[in-house]
Amino acid sequence: MTNEKNDPAATSPTRVLVAEDEVLIRTDLVEMLTEEGYEVVGEAGDGEQAIELAMELRPDLVVMDVKMPKLDGISAAEKIAGERIAPVVMLTAFSQRELVDRASKAGAMAYVVKPFGKSDLVPAIEIAAARFAEIKAVEAEVSDLSERLESRKIVDRAKGMLQAGLSLTEPEAFRWIQKTAMDLRKSMREVAEGVIEHGAGSKKK
Repeated sequence: MTNEKNDPAATSPTRVLVAEDEVLIRTDLVEMLTEEGYEVVGEAGDGEQAIELAMELRPDLVVMDVKMPKLDGISAAEKIAGERIAPVVMLTAFSQRELVDRASKAGAMAYVVKPFGKSDLVPAIEIAAARFAEIKAVEAEVSDLSERLESRKIVDRAKGMLQAGLSLTEPEAFRWIQKTAMDLRKSMREVAEGVIEHGAGSKKK
């Protein structure tokens, strides 16, 4: 990755793959995303195509409906998230709470309830991107796959304690762990374990 001033990638828009089997909703989504400055690089009408395009295009983000033909959105999200291709934002109907829970376990980073507008979509995208970056940062410290999962669980638990104990937002809690790890020259997991062991309340200065 380069930081040269002339590098076009430095200011390039976020590349998005849209996966939605209902054409009207997909068209609305593409229009909303384009108006907000995102670049829609691909459109899929079913779960299998969503995976294929995600693997081929390597987008920065995937917006996908929960229910789709051939392969449902949850299974597709699990594959895309498992390969660490991109964060996934799931689209769901209000009555699909149990599907939202399944989607979260499958690796979806955020969800939007239909019907939705830009004010619902953009914050969900930002949350998904932030959570995905957190996971990649935690996992970069560990090579063993089972240890990566354990590290994520420990960091997530510590984040929750910091949010409750210090009234921090989720991104603020993660940045606290990340900065403390850098300052102490420790891994984020070690810092998180310290938070869990000693509690979050005493950390406030």
